[in-house]
Amino acid sequence: MPAHAAHHDDREIETLEEFDATVSARGSLAGFRIQAVDLTDRTRELLGTDTTGAVFLGCPMREEAAAKIRGGGALVFPPVPDLPFDPYRGLVYSPDELFASLTDGYENTPDAHAYAWFQRTKADRDVYASMLRAIHDDSISDALDELLSGARVVGVMGGHAMRRGTPAYEGAARLGRELARAGLTVATGGGPGAMEAANLGAYAAPYDDEMLAEALRILAKAPVFTPSITEWATAAFEVRARWPKGGRSVGIPTWFYGHEPPNPFASHIAKYFANATREDGLLARSGAGVVFLPGAAGTVQEIFDNATPNYYESRGEPTPMVLVDRAHWTEKLPAWPLLKSLARQRSMEARIALVDRIEDAPEALKRLGG
Repeated sequence: MPAHAAHHDDREIETLEEFDATVSARGSLAGFRIQAVDLTDRTRELLGTDTTGAVFLGCPMREEAAAKIRGGGALVFPPVPDLPFDPYRGLVYSPDELFASLTDGYENTPDAHAYAWFQRTKADRDVYASMLRAIHDDSISDALDELLSGARVVGVMGGHAMRRGTPAYEGAARLGRELARAGLTVATGGGPGAMEAANLGAYAAPYDDEMLAEALRILAKAPVFTPSITEWATAAFEVRARWPKGGRSVGIPTWFYGHEPPNPFASHIAKYFANATREDGLLARSGAGVVFLPGAAGTVQEIFDNATPNYYESRGEPTPMVLVDRAHWTEKLPAWPLLKSLARQRSMEARIALVDRIEDAPEALKRLGG
């Protein structure tokens, strides 16, 4: 996208390009919020621009500039040193960002470093660490809202245990591709298994059908993320390098389950520390409906996390819910009978469906109004 100044009703500046465009177009930063923009080389602009009431969140700058804008009534929250993530970031993550240094092993990536920091701090009751996590997650939510503004989002939920190279994985990938080709933005939990497959399908949407078939063959060389996340992720980046212009989709994973890496096929990754915030945010943003593939406890939880606001209509009109695999959801984990009982004689009754095959899910979603 071309550089542009922040609109009058959008007072946030999240890139250096937006900063330059705003200063050039307005000659003022008064009242703006500047998030995580490196302003080290913009001292002249900061010294010569009105910053009354501005807030600078984690923006590196020279002390001369910081002193001037503080004196002019701006708030300056400096970058936090020695932190493996930016709590003030203005944008969601990209796969390249989280997996930087993968060639040196996954344990050396920013994603792994953030998880290690979380493991060290999550149980020490340090209000400073918990504050940083909360600020980060709120920044991610804000960035995600901006990213998905106006998009028709469909969630695809399913377990992390689904292996590459299996018919189930291929089916989930074809589902993601069909949904993306229908103009929907696919959103998943952002992890391995069924989640990765759906993001892969969306990534493959701009290419011919043979591309997905070949990508599946490449990925099958590393079917699971254990014992080597490095090998698993490297196979995904091999696919991305061979077909670099993949389609857009969203992954919303969490460092709470940090042993599960994010998958590299989501073009945008909104990764959270708080799993509850992540779960609710993923479902709440799936306004075009949710498809639930076979999964275990996590997927069952997601079904009823989604059913509750549909039951009470607390988010407005109920959104479509499609459960895939009749035997799984009526016999192995009988969530469907309970969901059907909850929906009886309520508005959501016309918005739920159970299908036998994954190929039937897009049509069911469409029929329910997704």
